[in-house]
Amino acid sequence: MPQSTSSKPAKPIRLVVLDRDGVINEDSDDYVKCADEWQPIAGSPEAIARLSRAGWRVVVCSNQSGIGRGLFDLDALNEMHRKMHRLVAKAGGRIDAVLFCPHIPEAVCECRKPRPGLLYELMERLGVELAGMPVVGDSLRDLQAGMAVGARPVLVRTGKGERTLADNSRLNAEVFDDLAAFVDALLKEEATAES
Repeated sequence: MPQSTSSKPAKPIRLVVLDRDGVINEDSDDYVKCADEWQPIAGSPEAIARLSRAGWRVVVCSNQSGIGRGLFDLDALNEMHRKMHRLVAKAGGRIDAVLFCPHIPEAVCECRKPRPGLLYELMERLGVELAGMPVVGDSLRDLQAGMAVGARPVLVRTGKGERTLADNSRLNAEVFDDLAAFVDALLKEEATAES
């Protein structure tokens, strides 16, 4: 008698989109220009690892106008991202993709946040919708890009987060102290929904 080959339906992709500077690593008004200057915010690599272990995919979408300004080149950016990937992997996690806009604001491109071009590119590449998925940033433009595609806007107080919150008292976003605190809340929310 043939055995049943039925299987459970595939779970939908669960995705968290992170800004980079001010969310994963320390930000600088003088720009983060090389791997030595790229320093993780305490607990961020471990937070990404916890997302990975819980079955979430993590993607970084970041404005990197330092390239367009001539402050660093693509090799320097790649070295920063290799360091980021290494630290996250050492903590037991992974970042599935990194998308970035290299343009200066005056270029008026579609990929520089607050425009949602990077997020549309991400949706096309992965074949997913971002509606309801968390988009985590430390600036208003991060949240605006997320809201433009129906994502769930999340502000962290690290980086420019405190300044963003002070300048936008009626901000329509969830607010957390840092990425680790957001991940704690998201995983608890998920566990509660499943129980």
